[in-house]
Amino acid sequence: MMLSGRLVVPGLMALAAAWLATGLAGAQVIIPKTPLKVLYMTHCAGFVHSSVKVSKEILPDLGRRTKSFEVDVTEDCSLINAENLKNYQALIFYTSGDLPVSDEGKQAMMDWIKAGHGFVGIHSATDTWYNWAEYGEMLGGYFDGHPWTQEVRINLEDPKHWACHLIPNPWVVNDEIYQQRNWSRDKVHVLMSLDNSSIDVNRSKQEVKDFPMAWCKMHGKGRVFYTGLGHRDELWRDWQFQRHLANGIRWVLGLVPGDATPSAQLAGERRGGG
Repeated sequence: MMLSGRLVVPGLMALAAAWLATGLAGAQVIIPKTPLKVLYMTHCAGFVHSSVKVSKEILPDLGRRTKSFEVDVTEDCSLINAENLKNYQALIFYTSGDLPVSDEGKQAMMDWIKAGHGFVGIHSATDTWYNWAEYGEMLGGYFDGHPWTQEVRINLEDPKHWACHLIPNPWVVNDEIYQQRNWSRDKVHVLMSLDNSSIDVNRSKQEVKDFPMAWCKMHGKGRVFYTGLGHRDELWRDWQFQRHLANGIRWVLGLVPGDATPSAQLAGERRGGG
């Protein structure tokens, strides 16, 4: 991703909003001279979350507060085309169902991501495009039900990643909790996972009781970040969720640090002493 025209600031930083202050010594954060353009797609062809309305107000505000990105909000799926995507550095989905995008638009989107642009999926982004396998492969998994809507504990698996930055560990959250299918630690870098001691695991019919709450990965040269949180309006107004999401967006834009090595590979390296 092009870094020309951006200011690189190493070490600790003081940003305008106190909740965005950095805290990892030696980390490198990039502040763009001009906020990077992001397209926020909120078209819901399936279930419509009430929090989508709230998110349309909060996401642009997060961009302004971080001085990192500028958000164009839309439900117009025709904007996903090769020509229009040239105007953006990242695409954010809070969507559901089979979005009405042409085959040409789908291919343009995938080529655009692979070329080095960012993609962010929020909550029901995994409840989108079940009939397009490449989308699920790019994002990292698909929705497989929500057995719990309650207060839970979430463990940070990579506290050094910026999307987990300054989030308490464990993080106590009250939200609708997704379980996913077609995902694998061999393919994604799990950032946060459900603390199974905080739920009734028997409510899940999955054989393996491993429930990622957020992950990141690479798709070609593009960065992909997904958070399963964001169902409740109240969570969107929570500063910790806002920090988690804003820094996930900044990560896909290449502005903040964070590893994307698949979790299984990292576990193998630790076992092997690598």
